[in-house]
Amino acid sequence: MDDLLDDDGPRGNVGEYTVSEISGAVKRTLEDRFGRIRVRGEIGRIFKARSGHLYYDVKDDRNVLACTTWRGQVSGLSVQPEEGMEVVVTGKLSAFGAQSKYNLNVDAMEVAGRGALLAMLEKRRAQLAAEGLFEPSRKRPLPFLPNVIGVVTSPQGAVIRDILHRLSDRFPRDVLIWPVAVQGRTSAGEVANAIRGFDALAPGGPIPRPDLLIVARGGGSIEDLWGFNEEIVVRAAAACSIPLISAVGHETDTTLIDHAADRRAPTPTAAAEMAVPVRAELIATVAALGARQARAAAQAVRGREQRLLDLGRGLPRAETLLERPRVRVETLGHRLPAALEARVTRARLRLSALAGRVGPGDRISRERARLDGLARRLEMGLRDRQRWAEAALAAQASAFARQARRGAAQPRRDLERLVRRLTPAPLARRHGRDADRLSGLLRRLSVAAQGTHMRRVSRLEALDRLRESLGYARTLERGFAVVWDGETVVTTAEAARAARQVQLQFAEGPRVDAVTSGPAPKRRKGDDAPDGEQGSLF
Repeated sequence: MDDLLDDDGPRGNVGEYTVSEISGAVKRTLEDRFGRIRVRGEIGRIFKARSGHLYYDVKDDRNVLACTTWRGQVSGLSVQPEEGMEVVVTGKLSAFGAQSKYNLNVDAMEVAGRGALLAMLEKRRAQLAAEGLFEPSRKRPLPFLPNVIGVVTSPQGAVIRDILHRLSDRFPRDVLIWPVAVQGRTSAGEVANAIRGFDALAPGGPIPRPDLLIVARGGGSIEDLWGFNEEIVVRAAAACSIPLISAVGHETDTTLIDHAADRRAPTPTAAAEMAVPVRAELIATVAALGARQARAAAQAVRGREQRLLDLGRGLPRAETLLERPRVRVETLGHRLPAALEARVTRARLRLSALAGRVGPGDRISRERARLDGLARRLEMGLRDRQRWAEAALAAQASAFARQARRGAAQPRRDLERLVRRLTPAPLARRHGRDADRLSGLLRRLSVAAQGTHMRRVSRLEALDRLRESLGYARTLERGFAVVWDGETVVTTAEAARAARQVQLQFAEGPRVDAVTSGPAPKRRKGDDAPDGEQGSLF
């Protein structure tokens, strides 16, 4: 039994390999047999590592193929893998012996068929619409006449020439062009960067900030226009604060940027027409509005003129309007003489009252009497003081004489000083100073009294002139007369009839007597009326 177990004899023709040998052989067989291949399937699980590598599955209804795209190969993919997308991947099949696994290193990817592209496009559209990027409320109105227009397109081709030519024909504007690739793997990133770049320009900076953006491209297949369906482009268009017009493809072509833009144009030429109005049409419109305004203004003036004429016919005549003021003026004219006479009478009474109050001579007399009294009191005071001083001097002299007889020397000197102090000369000088002061006060009082007197006289003369100008004497000079009943002025016919005898005062003479009733005495023709004869007036 042991011999059988220890038998080292040959065991047929089956070869023996190590694990590394078999793993290497499998890897070489896979790489040699398949090399670079294309595989069609649906993308399943996707994982992006921190290093930037992509790990995902491509599957069909029965099997799964692990795929890998290294970080340096990701930017070369024409489409970014999404779960559920049907694609055709191209790469090299290889094995990973450490885990007995194989995978496909993918360096190219494309959507498998138009139907798959449309399905993916619809799925992406629904996703972005659910986020609210296509809401009409987010869309901004286009400016009526932008100063600067930014264009995102390829610098080659007919698109930019059509836009510039159309803008020049309609209304020339400044145009900034951001050149981008409109097709290929880098198209989506360049278009998104161009939109964000225009939006980042500061107003008033060295590069003018556009008032309007146009993203334009000519027509093509769905694959050619796929860059404008990428999510990065749609989000950049939705986030742009500058109004944006999408002009991608022809009228039948629709991309996702059309839904996110503020306005969709069927062609790039139509986008230029949306951007600016026609200058000639604006000029014609302004001219038509100006003509309409002139016609409306002329019609309004004519209407108001007719209205004024209609209202004028309803007004009364000028004679009717002036009748009442004329009657009022005439009434006031009749009342004026009586009012003037009353005014003169009041002025005369006031003048009499003022004349009684004005008396500068009396005041001067009072002040002179007062000064005379003060002078007399001063003279009396000086005489009394002199008499007192003389009496004091005599008494001191007697006392000093008695002391001198006794031989005292000091009292003699005191006596001499007292005599010098009480001598009449100082008293005379002091009396002279008081007299000079009194004379000055008298002169000042006289000047002040004279000035006051002159002012009062001037005012009295002015009032007298006013009295004469307002007095009835001027009225008498114009042919009027004053009727007196004694010292009372007769102003009514009833008062004249009631008086027995009245007097008439004319301008050039004294009063003339007249009677109010009774027949006048008879006189012979040619005889003069005797003195004291009175005529009847009433």
